[in-house]
Amino acid sequence: MDWLQSASRNPKGPGDGRSGCPINLSVEVIGDRWSLLVIRDMMFGNRHHFGELLAGSEEGIASNILADRLRRLTEQGLISRAPDPSHKQKVIYSLTEPAIELVPVLAQLGAWGRRNLPASRELSIRAELLEEGGPQLWEEFMDELREQHLGITRPPGTESVFDRLRAAYEEELAKAAA
Repeated sequence: MDWLQSASRNPKGPGDGRSGCPINLSVEVIGDRWSLLVIRDMMFGNRHHFGELLAGSEEGIASNILADRLRRLTEQGLISRAPDPSHKQKVIYSLTEPAIELVPVLAQLGAWGRRNLPASRELSIRAELLEEGGPQLWEEFMDELREQHLGITRPPGTESVFDRLRAAYEEELAKAAA
């Protein structure tokens, strides 16, 4: 039984005497320094392998910390781990439905950070687009993530939110470099 199932059955939390407050329980799962950043990189960077997550970390996560967070996120049911059919020694990490449901939370965190902190333009553009697109765009993005990570097919001809976010980010990077 994973921690989330255990916590949902125990109104006092995961057995340590803490409250059953949903905010507290959520913070216990994703409130550490790295967990949301790993989920962010899987969501917005389309990273599925340990090496991609390690090399693509703009914050410079250490390999032992990444390994620990991937293990914890897997145990908590936020990501899944499967053998990579193309390489015997690699695994593929995928977001699960509970992690995909964090899109609105990440959109709101990004919007708040963009408005209130000295965030760079190129790293803020996705937050800006998600904020402007609102819940409709979040749902479209979550459907796309479900297709990428869970194999749930979207209707044909559906525009890629991921591609729009990536193109906006790359455009801002080009402007910053010019």
